Amino acid sequence: MKVDSETLQKIAHLARLEVKPDEEEALLGSLNGVLTWMEQLNEVDTTGVEPLTHISPEVNVLRDDVVGEHLSRAQALANSPQHNGQFFEVPKVME
Repeated sequence: MKVDSETLQKIAHLARLEVKPDEEEALLGSLNGVLTWMEQLNEVDTTGVEPLTHISPEVNVLRDDVVGEHLSRAQALANSPQHNGQFFEVPKVME
């Protein structure tokens, strides 16, 4: 499958991207390169190969969730640059 200029513009529109004319040739080359690589992968015989959900067989070793020693509210707020006695105060990031 080859991506042409018209298809690239449709993809850019759907992705809400602005593709400048001078960028078009490089993007076409990249997209066509990826599609060629995918076609090569589709030619590989995967008969008898089980699908993977993870690449490595590693398993997380999780510890038990046990309540332990913790800070009191006063101790936690002691090093805070700004607080109101109950909560940390931070600058507003959204209007």
